[in-house]
Amino acid sequence: MPMRYVLYQRDYCHLCDQALAVMAEARAPDFDSLWVDDDEALEARYGTRVPVLRDSGSGRELDWPFDAAAVRAFVADTPL
Repeated sequence: MPMRYVLYQRDYCHLCDQALAVMAEARAPDFDSLWVDDDEALEARYGTRVPVLRDSGSGRELDWPFDAAAVRAFVADTPL
């Protein structure tokens, strides 16, 4: 079963590394990481926006830059 949250990233992306640290600081729930580099559709959608945190259940997205408070608010606002 896929995770509810997905963090879209790129290889060798310092902003993505920062986003991972923010997610840890926020004590975000478990999430999948998807890399957009080798997927044309993901590249077209997220290529210039990564890192992006997406709620697969609602389709909401949180674009970078975000901090721990924004991640906690994003997760808390997620309907069950």
